[in-house]
Amino acid sequence: MDVLQTLDAIWSARVPILHGLGNTILISLLSIVMGTILGVVVGLLLTYGNWFVRLIVRLYSDFLRGTPVFVLILACFYILSVVGIQLTAFQAGVFALTLFCSSHVGEIVRGSLQAIPAGQTEAAKSIGLTFFGTFFSVLLPQALRMILPTWVNTATEIVKASTLLSIIGVVELLLSVQQVISRTYLSLELYFFAGFVFFLVNFTIEKVGRFVERKVALPT
Repeated sequence: MDVLQTLDAIWSARVPILHGLGNTILISLLSIVMGTILGVVVGLLLTYGNWFVRLIVRLYSDFLRGTPVFVLILACFYILSVVGIQLTAFQAGVFALTLFCSSHVGEIVRGSLQAIPAGQTEAAKSIGLTFFGTFFSVLLPQALRMILPTWVNTATEIVKASTLLSIIGVVELLLSVQQVISRTYLSLELYFFAGFVFFLVNFTIEKVGRFVERKVALPT
């Protein structure tokens, strides 16, 4: 492995590599944020919806969690265009990862809410709190402490899954590196570099998650 040659190749291709990294971060950020918001709604419906709503949302959640991300990306890109919904490759990729993220976050939220004793909800109602007042003042602060560790794992999975968007032509980090490899033939070295960059991104997410987890933890 020629380190200097690898560094020279990376430096020479720094603009497309940084562009790919920027796309990876943007795709991951949009998918995680929108997937989390939608996932909270899914979790609430799974917990508090009537039987029919729970059935529909359960089918939605189980279907998405049981579908490979690869297939989901292809479906969002090709099938939606068949029915007249035109999305760019970037939009279709973000949409697919958002759906995937929401199904997992929904289960995390459902499990956390169900772990909170029902007596707390009843006590909140007895003092006149509305459903949303109870949720934001009583349930959410407790659920957040239980949600965070698993949510961080889901967020890192979304970052890793973003590499699959290259199959529909989205120029994210991995595809940018592959384009450099096609010119330099430094496959091992550049794949190692890409893996290291993904490690740094996910390591940062995990560290931020642990910091927030410590901040919201109950004092001992």
